[in-house]
Amino acid sequence: MSENRSHTLTLPERLPLLAVLGLKDTEGTDWPRLRALQYARVGRSSFARVGTHSVIAGLAFWISWGQVGAIALLAWLAALGCAASVFARQDHKLGKAAASTLSRKDAKHHAKGALAIGLVWSALLLFVAVTGQPGALETLWMIAMLVPVGSAIFLGSAPLSATVIILTTGSTAAGLFAWTGNVEAAGSVTILTALLLYGVMTRAEAFLRACVAEGGMAEKNEVVSLLLREFEENEADWLWQIDTNRRIRSASPRFAFAFGVEPEEIEGMPFLQLISGPAWDTGQFPTSLHDLAERLKRRENFSNLLVKVTLGSEHRWWELSGTPMLDQKGRHVGFRGVGSDVTEQRESSEKIAYLARYDTLTGLPNRLMLNEALGEAMRYARQWRSRSAFLMIDLDRFKAVNDSLGHLVGDRLLAQVSNRLKEILTENEMCGRLGGDEFAIVIRDASDAGTVSTVAKRIIDRLSQPYEVDNHTLYVGASVGSAVAPRDGNSVEELMRNADLALYRSKDLGGGEHCEYEPSLHASAEERRQLEFSLRKALERDEMVLNFQPVVDAHREEIVSFEALLRWQSKDHGFVSPAKFIPLAEETRLIVPIGTWVLQQACIEAARWPSHIKVNINVSPEQLIEPDFAPTVVRALAQSGLEASRLEIEVTESIFMRDAQVAGAALEEVMALGCQVALDDFGTGYSSLGYLRKLRFSTIKVDRSFVQGAAQGSNESLAIIRAVVAMAESLEMSTTAEGVETSEEAAMIRSLGCNKIQGYYFGRPMTDVDARKLVEPKLPGTQISL
Repeated sequence: MSENRSHTLTLPERLPLLAVLGLKDTEGTDWPRLRALQYARVGRSSFARVGTHSVIAGLAFWISWGQVGAIALLAWLAALGCAASVFARQDHKLGKAAASTLSRKDAKHHAKGALAIGLVWSALLLFVAVTGQPGALETLWMIAMLVPVGSAIFLGSAPLSATVIILTTGSTAAGLFAWTGNVEAAGSVTILTALLLYGVMTRAEAFLRACVAEGGMAEKNEVVSLLLREFEENEADWLWQIDTNRRIRSASPRFAFAFGVEPEEIEGMPFLQLISGPAWDTGQFPTSLHDLAERLKRRENFSNLLVKVTLGSEHRWWELSGTPMLDQKGRHVGFRGVGSDVTEQRESSEKIAYLARYDTLTGLPNRLMLNEALGEAMRYARQWRSRSAFLMIDLDRFKAVNDSLGHLVGDRLLAQVSNRLKEILTENEMCGRLGGDEFAIVIRDASDAGTVSTVAKRIIDRLSQPYEVDNHTLYVGASVGSAVAPRDGNSVEELMRNADLALYRSKDLGGGEHCEYEPSLHASAEERRQLEFSLRKALERDEMVLNFQPVVDAHREEIVSFEALLRWQSKDHGFVSPAKFIPLAEETRLIVPIGTWVLQQACIEAARWPSHIKVNINVSPEQLIEPDFAPTVVRALAQSGLEASRLEIEVTESIFMRDAQVAGAALEEVMALGCQVALDDFGTGYSSLGYLRKLRFSTIKVDRSFVQGAAQGSNESLAIIRAVVAMAESLEMSTTAEGVETSEEAAMIRSLGCNKIQGYYFGRPMTDVDARKLVEPKLPGTQISL
């Protein structure tokens, strides 16, 4: 679009007088361009005005001869010629302004030329009024009034210049008539001047609005031409036309190009036959072709109709719009429309739809599609009064694979899991991935007794078999939770939630189990929710307390340390077992602030004990992976004044199953401070000598299960304790036996070589006050009476 059309011409509904005159620009209007159109019209009438002006000047000169001195009259004529010549040159210059813009300064300059013309004519009227005979002024005015009238006619599109001439000559004539006492003539001149000014203003505004309308129409025509040009140049769109027999007529080159042929090759060919391909012979048409044929048959308009066409051996998607054609008598003569090939867009849409409904890693249906499938299965069950089921599957020990071997190996393992699930399922079941290591099964018809249990057992058995991934042999199991509709839920959300509760129960049982939903699980889940809510406020409410259990020297039976044990006396739930709230705290990561509080309080209490007695504090893996664990230990020691050598951190083997590198680095920082680190519950988890090689533990604690087993004569437990003791001695570590409850067990442990003993025989967990009383009376060594 050209530069002078860069702005749309608009005018407000009401135009101010100054805006019409061109002395003020209103917002939203391209006034420079409008002024150019106004003065271009003036320039085109320049020769007509010059000729008319010459005739009027000649008549005025003839009438004024003898009324005004010859010299003065000749001087006037010369002045008029100069003013008219300058004004004509300005007209000629402005006549070229249609293709550009015009400023207010240019318009005012033109008005100055008009003022010169008006003043010259006013001077002649003045000369005649002063020196002429009575009645000469009236005679001259009869000729001179043609000047403002002509200005109103020829300069109407440029109202500022016309107004200047009309006001100058009109006010001069009215004033002179009033001076000479001809009041009637003065009044008529005033009325004429006002009428001329009104006419100029009206004509000028009409001209402006006509220019705006003309400019708008030109822009619309240009936009339409541009759109048509773009449509014709766009190879993806074409025009099509068929007659009443549905044969192609007036095939355009674009339309023929869509078929891959020349226009004359398809002219007169059946349209539907061409786009149906081999289906024309078999009669098995796509649904979209049936729809197109019906619309053509009913002679109705259609728009953006998606049609599957076959061109040779290739399938394409066309988007067609069509309108029936009628002749002058209103008879149907065919169809005409536009079309485009949208195959690429269709394929992209299908790909997006696939990604929205399928998991990219495993190729299984995702949560969205599982929701839809479960909803359909539940509707089927209601319709036929049968049952459907939903199974949630969670892989056991998968996190250990991810943490130890990386996410790439984990992803490949998930792909193998999905393949196994596909293999064992029938047409009655649909498998999908919910996310992470969670999968789900929708059983459409679970009416037969034992169907759900059979499928669950098949899943657990198959997924528990070893996997080979990147030269690694991996073992992961599966836990399954199930819910049956309509017994366990009447909506998709309810059934999925109940299956999740059952899965949570199977994980609590240790994994590798299938649990069916029971109403009691809701009570457990609600209890857990309330427990978590109270746990979040336990520290604020000062509900946490520390108990201390003594650890004694195996031979001297003197207290060498206390293990700090966390207890929770909830205002809402009463006493809550550590076995119940500690796992919850670890799962919700509340163990981090709680563990920090335990560390601080235990150090403060230990600082009150004799200097040879240490404090043992259990630390969760969740605490160790916190970046500021070591600084937290430093702050606790600094605030309490406890020597670092009197603090022993107890950890379990589970720290190596989370993020071994981060946990190991944190413990090394703690040991660098002078603190000691004990390995608790050794032998009960995934015990490995590699753990002992990674970190220099000060103590290995023998789990109470081995102590109880040895007391009952278990050769395996005795062998394990001897092996642990021997290994600890060779690594210059001490050993502590837990769970000693009788003197016989204490004697046995002593004979097996353990250095320290902990258990009810030597003291149950006690309050800080009782622990202090136990060690304060007998210093420096305190022996516990049996």
